[in-house]
Amino acid sequence: MSQLDELKKHTKVVADTGDFESMRAYQPHDATTNPSLILQASEKPQYRHLVDEALALHKGSALAGHDLVTSVFDRILILFGKEILKIVPGRVSTEVDARLSFDTAGTIAKARHLIGLYEADGIPRERILIKVASTWEGIKAAEVLQKEGINCNLTLLFSLPQAIACADAGVRLISPFVGRILDWYKAATKKDYAPHEDPGVVSVTSIFHYYKKFGYKTEVMGASFRNKGEITELAGCDLLTISPALLGELQASNDPLPLKLDAAASAGMDIERRSYDEKTFRYEVNEDQMATEKTSDGIRKFAADVVKLEKLIAAAIA
Repeated sequence: MSQLDELKKHTKVVADTGDFESMRAYQPHDATTNPSLILQASEKPQYRHLVDEALALHKGSALAGHDLVTSVFDRILILFGKEILKIVPGRVSTEVDARLSFDTAGTIAKARHLIGLYEADGIPRERILIKVASTWEGIKAAEVLQKEGINCNLTLLFSLPQAIACADAGVRLISPFVGRILDWYKAATKKDYAPHEDPGVVSVTSIFHYYKKFGYKTEVMGASFRNKGEITELAGCDLLTISPALLGELQASNDPLPLKLDAAASAGMDIERRSYDEKTFRYEVNEDQMATEKTSDGIRKFAADVVKLEKLIAAAIA
């Protein structure tokens, strides 16, 4: 039995890609996308028909300029999501424009719009996770959306305060970024880390045990992996979203893959319960240089890829 098969016994495996063939090959339960992945897929010939379909649906539209580009962009997200849901049995994550990361009302409006598009095409909201950055504004938006039955995936999460605020807001799922945490610490310390001491692995482990200790229902989905060792160290996490390259490494290996995260062990751990209002949240995240820098960097990069995809759409319209 492969490590991938073993992992699936303990953890829901999620495909971190916009590539449909990879999903068919590795048979994940869910799939996640982001602006960067959608941009990469949209530039490949085999997915061009989805861009063309989105454009065709807007032929004769009264919209113009940026409003038209935005509407086509949203339709591309929905078309990719619908194709993914034909492959995976579970859910797909669709991301809100990263430029709304500090706009609670704007995030709520965009999430409602995306869910509305899915539902108009016959996709129930239970199969969708709306991805939102783990800023204070994003968490407050998700709190409102969850009460409306719109499940959220809080992404770009790099610290325990972000995770605790998400859980207290009743968020459905969080995506703590393992590999990007490792990137920061490697650059800062100029040293390499074994998988068990990897700062990203340590961070997700602490979040997992905090949630299980205090009975939170929010799901933990480790994300952004740099190597297979990070994944095997988190076997037992609720979900792990994994790139096709690393899914392939897991599929090719028959090494043992023991359970590493066990919710039953969390109850007996000595963990302090915490809570955050806006002031304490902002202060503690600010005190964590890595979390501050990586959240900011992630928002900028996702926003830049949104702009690139908009330019691609504008050129196609022209």
